[in-house]
Amino acid sequence: MKLFAFALRPFDELPALEAMSRDEGFTFAWTDEYPTLENAHLAEGADALSIITNPMTPELLDCYYAMGIKSIATRSIGYDHIDIAHAAARDIRIAHAAYPPEGVADYTIMLMLMALRRTKLVFKHAACQDFSLEGKLGRSLASCTVGVVGTGAIGSCVVRELAGFGCHILAYDPYPNENLLTSVDYVDLDTLLATSDVVTLHAPGLPENHHMIDADRLARMRPGAILVNAARGALVDTAALVDALESGHLGGAALDTIENEVGLYYLDRSRDVLANRDRAVLMALPNVIVSPHMAFYTEEDVEHMVRSSTGALLAFDHGESSPFEVH
Repeated sequence: MKLFAFALRPFDELPALEAMSRDEGFTFAWTDEYPTLENAHLAEGADALSIITNPMTPELLDCYYAMGIKSIATRSIGYDHIDIAHAAARDIRIAHAAYPPEGVADYTIMLMLMALRRTKLVFKHAACQDFSLEGKLGRSLASCTVGVVGTGAIGSCVVRELAGFGCHILAYDPYPNENLLTSVDYVDLDTLLATSDVVTLHAPGLPENHHMIDADRLARMRPGAILVNAARGALVDTAALVDALESGHLGGAALDTIENEVGLYYLDRSRDVLANRDRAVLMALPNVIVSPHMAFYTEEDVEHMVRSSTGALLAFDHGESSPFEVH
């Protein structure tokens, strides 16, 4: 198999792909550029593509199909940036990545603690030598009821880690995890929202989950509650979230992902005027933490993302199935 990798990061992904290339005996070329119609020619002669969270439009898929590309894998768990139906119509097999859940789960717990202890405000004031205490009173996680929305691999790991803090844990999932029945109380989503001090989202970015946390559901949340999102930006209606924060109904938010991230992460945009007012508003609020979608970013997770997605491409090249194939 000859692989071409787009948007490959030389400082972390490249060493993992080089090691796998030696182990598995395939060849590859790469660029740090994101795929476009203008640079599609870089993949000429390749059998498969490795991409990251960049849009795979019908036009791009048609172009790669004409070049003989047989499969594409994204080095991410999410694959909503790929037009799966159009790829299937072109007989291009699609795969995504997997990685251990501990990285995102750890980061989620960190976001909870930072929000509960008002660390954004504390550190910002300390930077200008304001060491006063007023307005910075925090809360212990152990005293909270935490609602976990989605108990797949990452949500279940969050539950296991939360158990060590001694907090009461509620969960919502259309398909309850039997292994968690002794650790959480499964309830419906409205009950979870109304009774949780902290709500953390771990649902997949499926069309039916778009804006699952909208104005109506934000209004049902307990006054002063904190919303944590380290899953998918589209799960939350950003405009409604801003309204809930500005009104004082919510006590805060800790967001590793927000809507309309395309073109921001993971690029240096420090000299640009960003056309993203929602992010600017959220960043300006003292009770909101916004991090650049990097909950996954650990050594272990990056290596697994490269190896699982590339392993799927190798399986396709051998005419085999893969647990990471997207249908």
